[in-house]
Amino acid sequence: MIWKRDSFFDRVLIFRNWPAVGFSSRSLLFLAAGLLAISPACRPSILISPNLPGVEDSLHFDTPSETWDEAIPLGNGMVGTLLWGDGAPLHLSLDRADLWDLRKVPEFYSDEYDFETMRRWHEEGNIEDQLRVYEQPYNRPAPTKIPAGRIELLFGKAEPSFKAAELRLIDAVARVELEEGTYLDTFIHATRPVGLIRSNNQPEIRLVAPDFAGEVERPASGGIDAGDLAQLGYPAPQFVQESERIAFFQEGAEGFQFAVEVGWRRVDAGWLAAWSIASTFESPNPQVMVRNRVSAALEQGWDALHFSHSEWWSRFWKASSVALPNPQLERLWFLEQYKFGSASRRGAPPISLQAVWTADNGGLPPWKGDYHHDLNTELSYWPCYTGNHLEEGLAYLDWLWDTRQEGIDWTSRFFKMPGLNVPMTADLMGRQIGGWRQYTHSATTAAWLSQHFYWHWKYSKDHEFLSSRAYPYLKEASIFLEAFTDGQDEHGKRTFPLSSSPEINDNRPSAWFPKATNYDVSLSRWLFAAAAELAAELGLNEEEHRWRKVLAELPELAAGDEGLLVAPGYPLQSSHRHFSHLMAIHPLGMIDPSNGSEEAGLISSSLHNLETLGSDWWTGYSFSWLANLQARARNGEKAEEALEIFTRAFTLRSSFHCNGDQSGEGFSRFTYRPFTLEGNFAAAAGIQEMLLQSHGDTILVFPAIPEAWEDVAFSTLRAQGAFLVSASRSKGQVDRIEILSERGGKLRIAVPPFEKVISRETTPGERIILAGPSALNS
Repeated sequence: MIWKRDSFFDRVLIFRNWPAVGFSSRSLLFLAAGLLAISPACRPSILISPNLPGVEDSLHFDTPSETWDEAIPLGNGMVGTLLWGDGAPLHLSLDRADLWDLRKVPEFYSDEYDFETMRRWHEEGNIEDQLRVYEQPYNRPAPTKIPAGRIELLFGKAEPSFKAAELRLIDAVARVELEEGTYLDTFIHATRPVGLIRSNNQPEIRLVAPDFAGEVERPASGGIDAGDLAQLGYPAPQFVQESERIAFFQEGAEGFQFAVEVGWRRVDAGWLAAWSIASTFESPNPQVMVRNRVSAALEQGWDALHFSHSEWWSRFWKASSVALPNPQLERLWFLEQYKFGSASRRGAPPISLQAVWTADNGGLPPWKGDYHHDLNTELSYWPCYTGNHLEEGLAYLDWLWDTRQEGIDWTSRFFKMPGLNVPMTADLMGRQIGGWRQYTHSATTAAWLSQHFYWHWKYSKDHEFLSSRAYPYLKEASIFLEAFTDGQDEHGKRTFPLSSSPEINDNRPSAWFPKATNYDVSLSRWLFAAAAELAAELGLNEEEHRWRKVLAELPELAAGDEGLLVAPGYPLQSSHRHFSHLMAIHPLGMIDPSNGSEEAGLISSSLHNLETLGSDWWTGYSFSWLANLQARARNGEKAEEALEIFTRAFTLRSSFHCNGDQSGEGFSRFTYRPFTLEGNFAAAAGIQEMLLQSHGDTILVFPAIPEAWEDVAFSTLRAQGAFLVSASRSKGQVDRIEILSERGGKLRIAVPPFEKVISRETTPGERIILAGPSALNS
């Protein structure tokens, strides 16, 4: 086998680099036992063992992080922290996912707010009113995500004392080493909204509240720069300070409140602190809640909480793994898996633009830290399916389900139509918050979101989820698009009253196209085909027929010499960051090389056109998405190249995707650095697409790996049909595949060059091993 680190004892050695005081023998023994003694219920295939993140995959800083976006990130989906600073002081920037200013946008509840008025204004050339009603409200400071403040720690003297910092991925613990032997360890508990800090020396500690009540020096200007926090106009926080405790209580907008507390005590090994954040979303008295949590954490102590914390991360890392001959991409995959596990957790809100790492710079977060559904949230959850983290992915689907009534109400109020659509920019409650009108009020947003419900069903084969969540969501989205496309063109095909393609032509009037865009057509065709498929699975024959009838009435995708077009007669004309016209290739999988040479050629032409137009106006996520597209085209070399550019040029040393090119190598003319997460997670998905694809009727093993990758393997990646697949390739040949069939059913699997398909029926829980040339090519 080719695993580079196939012995856990190699992993234990990394702890020897940390001072002995860092971990008790109990904690180390637990980590070893938890990672070796995998329970039968979740044990992956025996012979292809999971690869675990090692010291080379972690974050290591030899110089201090001077800004919040280059910090070490820690989180558990609900609360997060960023560890940064030079020791004079050290900063722990605090955040909680449900800290929001949720003031409504009054224009969106006015009499002039409806689709027909917007359409009429567009046709009349009335841009002023369109901007006034739909876009200018986004330039206000609220609604917005808000930060929680920070903890500052000063050890001895007010001058820099930083020596090194490290984030250890295996158990999500960060360490900072300072001069004179001082160290600090910290983690956020995996399942509790509490963070722990410990050191061998007691620091001076300060708790700093966000400056919501100061003078406004930098007003909102719209888009990326939302201006100072003080624009929100909250009252000053109320502080309580005692000998071993500091807390503050903050009133927000419209009755919203939150509280932050940090408490500490001396312990045998030095000093221990705990902190927590609570809001009125979980308790009418957040001050009492944080005090109880902090007191309980201090009472339990580091070892006990680290024990249960590590247990969660042990299970997380056992879910799937990769071993790649490209160390840069292997490290990228582990770092993105870590951030995904830190940012998405069932019971917490889903991943927003910055998740639980809201900006700590005195300002509101980039793009309000909101939920963007024209790419950002969707890409953020791409890796959870093949990556075998369905449970973490349910944080997204739970929230979409819980906020669907808001979407139904908005659809009725704005479109005056039945069914479900969803605002493209949304607050925590799923309410429209505005922005460029062609996309914030797109007709196909719910269609794209529906794909995640569909994927969860396809990857899990959970029939309860199918009947109670997946099909009902797709059905409501289909009801809306059936009504929205009710008109007919001269060929008898359904029409779109207004159609756009994110974010072609920005917010200019020309961003509305006279004919339906490939973005809208591909999403609509995908939705009705998927709704029909799910209806058939449930035996709902009349509903299946209804959706197939609508599908047959929709226009076809527009194509030309350039491949897929933006809209009929309109090819992509210049470099652009958003590949919305290529949705049919990926993520929708409607056009695929498996379908024959014509579709393979269409994909090739489309990607060649992207390459010809260049990457001048791409952002980091463009390269991540390109890797997925190239993987679907089965071009491993170009997928690898795109991912190498992404991680080299578009990530900060914190590993955060910063949108703009930081390399100075000219990959993009965007050189700004607003941090958003979708590029990170789409990159992880791109690696998985290189290793395993299952969007067709056959599982493809190693469909898009570079020829140079002679030795490569993965463990328990998840394929559609609820199959867990492990595979290894040695000396350029696939030598072993192991499959666990969770639900039973038809298995179809193939290896390069995909000339033969291995097909067989499976039973629930059956394990299948294919080893050697005869088994793999029979």
